[in-house]
Amino acid sequence: MRSLKYKYPTLITSIALALSCSAIAQEQTKQDKDDIEIIEVSPRGLISYVSATASKTAVPIVKTPVSVSVLTAQRISDLGAETLQDAIGYVAGVYNGPYGVDTRGDWSKIRGVDPLLYVDGLQKLFGNYNNTRTNPYALESVEILKGPSSVLYGQGSTGGIINAVSKLPKAETEGEIWAQVGNYDRKQLALDYNTIFGKHEEYQARAVAMYRDSGTQTDYVDDDTLMLAPSFSWLASDETKITLLANLQRNESGSSTQFFPHEGTILPAKYGKIPSERFVSEPGWDKYDTEQQAITAIVEHSFDLDTHIKFSGRYSDSSSEYRTIYSWPPKFEADKRTIKRIASLTDSSARSVTMDLQIHKYLELDAVKLTMVSGVDYQNADTDSDRGRGVAAPLDLYNPVYGQSTELPTAVVNNPENTLNNKQLGAYAQVTAEVNSWVLNAALRYDDLSNQLQTAGAIKNSQNATTGRIGVLYQFKNGVAPYASYSESFKAVFGQKPQGGAYTPLEGEQVELGLKYQPKGTEHLITASIFEIKDKNQIRKVSPEFEVQDGEIAVKGFELEAQLEWQYLDIYAAYSYLDTEQDVSPLSPTELFVAQDLVTLITDDAQLSATPKHLASIWATYRAEEWLPGLKFGAGIRHVGETYDGSRTVELNGQALHQQLVTDNFTLIDMMIGYDIEQYQFSLQVDNVSDKTVITSCLYRGDCFYGQRRTISANVKYKF
Repeated sequence: MRSLKYKYPTLITSIALALSCSAIAQEQTKQDKDDIEIIEVSPRGLISYVSATASKTAVPIVKTPVSVSVLTAQRISDLGAETLQDAIGYVAGVYNGPYGVDTRGDWSKIRGVDPLLYVDGLQKLFGNYNNTRTNPYALESVEILKGPSSVLYGQGSTGGIINAVSKLPKAETEGEIWAQVGNYDRKQLALDYNTIFGKHEEYQARAVAMYRDSGTQTDYVDDDTLMLAPSFSWLASDETKITLLANLQRNESGSSTQFFPHEGTILPAKYGKIPSERFVSEPGWDKYDTEQQAITAIVEHSFDLDTHIKFSGRYSDSSSEYRTIYSWPPKFEADKRTIKRIASLTDSSARSVTMDLQIHKYLELDAVKLTMVSGVDYQNADTDSDRGRGVAAPLDLYNPVYGQSTELPTAVVNNPENTLNNKQLGAYAQVTAEVNSWVLNAALRYDDLSNQLQTAGAIKNSQNATTGRIGVLYQFKNGVAPYASYSESFKAVFGQKPQGGAYTPLEGEQVELGLKYQPKGTEHLITASIFEIKDKNQIRKVSPEFEVQDGEIAVKGFELEAQLEWQYLDIYAAYSYLDTEQDVSPLSPTELFVAQDLVTLITDDAQLSATPKHLASIWATYRAEEWLPGLKFGAGIRHVGETYDGSRTVELNGQALHQQLVTDNFTLIDMMIGYDIEQYQFSLQVDNVSDKTVITSCLYRGDCFYGQRRTISANVKYKF
């Protein structure tokens, strides 16, 4: 590894300066915080002006030299989001639901890459298909940090992270009851109640709960849930606050994603389009049932006005029972209507302990204001996945007859190779300096990771990485704030190459130039950025016995996001452009053909799969306070450009070895109408008003995914 002295001279100098300043803290004058007013949200609660995710401390977005978008609980409610995946559909640079409607989880692409999901600053998911999906009703906000984020959060995505912020107790007594009905036999009841008590009102308690009984647009697939999230805060003193939050959740569902073949979806078929509601599995046997028990502790203590610590820790225990039948390979038989099917059983579990200890220090030295955050975080996750496989009877996708599979597998097989322990220990330091109108941000992090089978005598695999970030921003008096930043990420790759030798971590880096604008005297917030991302050390299989790590993913893009709010009208508009490419050392088509290297053949120099070049959206809400107080109308348009299958067209001697597939662009319309009267709120929300059938993406492996059909919900809320 290169010497830190030469790799990060600017970062180390900045952090050393910050640490030296803390040593003379007693000699400086206390910052006069009484003169500083930070407005966190707009009057109607739709626009957040502060983000804690970008720097692990509450900082105005216009002072943060990175891209971050924040969705408030009110914004999520106005959009009628039924899932976390729905909620992020209007955010710049985010493609929500690239793999269609999926009851198993919330999928998205941020700047062309799958993000990691955090809840309250701690990673939630470890492994695959072993946990409940996050319920948006339990959230106070959703923060999307774009670009490499390892410097504060450890190994992860080059595209960014999604941090879901839970509803926690607050200093007031209030509550609401929410009832909802909708198509697909949807029935839902939810409660959110907060109270304060104690001699000095030092205790705060909150309960968030939901029960849902619902079908989905896929035949025979339900989407039922029971969620309870109680929380309790104790203001032990003027300097100390302790909060405990539990999350108990059980989801009962199935596989709404059907992995339909290209023929009959994106390509013409003899018998026409495959119906979007078609079910490939077996009724009564198919299921995806998950449950989670988690408890989070948050301890905050202030030593004085300028020094405080924060500890967050979570223990989570989750499991899933997964029974599904799918077509593989996803293609028709000779009759052009029947598919072969594979039956799969998986019992998975995940137990994790995650912790983050932060020390915050604020200093003011003459004209320089310093905000320092340093900390240590730790993850210890055990994941297990036991599986069973079998063969199901073929199915006619145009006239399905279920119940023909009489010998489906009934038991999973314990596989020690799927029982893993993953640990990560990281230390980080960040300093933000404000000098006149300049804001300088620098951070540095070191991580040590290990991966080990949970069996006696198993070999422990270890990797480590150092990442950094540096950014600069200038605030003009008119509210315009241009910025530039450089950030890094990494992701461990454990195991041995087929030819021998260990893998190296994937390494990501991003250069970003941007502009933030909060016009004085308005509620508006406008951000724009251009960026270039490189994700290095991608693995390429040259042959079954030989792999190399010479691949690189390159992403270039532009994003524009405007949140505008007037007395009677608010607008949320976004646009993004992405140009992506997977690059490796060039091989000729002849070499690829001789090596029979299908993976390399269809991925070299190709656009990333399920990633539109163009995304555009706008949502507007008008409140008719002048002529009928309480009445509001909302409407939105979402445009998704063409997506690619992750391959490229390759020819040999004038004959196509492989043909790239491109899905069509599509535009969807959403709407809402609501009326508030006294303590009651009534609303009707419709997604995909025209009930358009769309294909969100197709992959080179042979499958395509249908998007959300028209979804209608009628709601009534009683606030007390």
